[in-house]
Amino acid sequence: MATYTVKQLARLSGVSIRTLHHYDEIGLLKPAFTGENRYRYYGREELLRLQDILFHRELGVPLQEIGRLLNLKGRDRAAVLSEHRAWLDQRIKRSRQLLRTIDRTIAQLNGEGTMDDKELYKGFNSAKQAEYEDWLVERYGGDMRQRIEASKAKLASLPEGDLQARLAEGEAAGRALADAFKAGAQADDPANDPLLARHHAWISAMWNRACSPEAYVGLSDLYLENADFRVRFEEQREGFAEWLAAAMKAYAARLA
Repeated sequence: MATYTVKQLARLSGVSIRTLHHYDEIGLLKPAFTGENRYRYYGREELLRLQDILFHRELGVPLQEIGRLLNLKGRDRAAVLSEHRAWLDQRIKRSRQLLRTIDRTIAQLNGEGTMDDKELYKGFNSAKQAEYEDWLVERYGGDMRQRIEASKAKLASLPEGDLQARLAEGEAAGRALADAFKAGAQADDPANDPLLARHHAWISAMWNRACSPEAYVGLSDLYLENADFRVRFEEQREGFAEWLAAAMKAYAARLA
């Protein structure tokens, strides 16, 4: 039976050595055995378990929940993979539709075709937006529905250029934080404050109201709890969702 060292498995799977060490430390992926040279060695079962972990991560499942799911008895692995396949199939179909919409829009802008107004929005998932809003209302209750509607109304009233500029600012603020994470910044480092202040200000602008330190902490929890948010952040770099949430909480504590 073939076995792999951490370095070899990292090269094979694309998962960093640091991440594999972390998975070992938290008991999520233990090596098959440790050699006399103190190297960790992974066999076929560990490779399959790592594949399961990566599927769950792709779906935005938190690490602690992945461990619980993998340890459930009686679950057929083929059935789990079938669920993953169905989800990925839907994601691929939506991505293909969005690509077609982008291509047709580019063609129209270049004077090579026409689109009616409805075609501009093919592939954008209004059902997903409604699902997300329902999740917020269920999670936070109170006047959350009214606050969502007020925020949407405010954004809808903005001139097109202003709305695009506001969305671009959010992308830039998030990208700057992702760059800090990739550079090795510690989540609780006050040196991150200018980047977090920019992100915090953008949140207030999108909400159309002040974002209190408590609300900012709540948003950081939402980023971890909601699968769509987690997937979005993890696509930038593995571990970014947890880092961002911790950085936001540290910044909120300094604001309080």
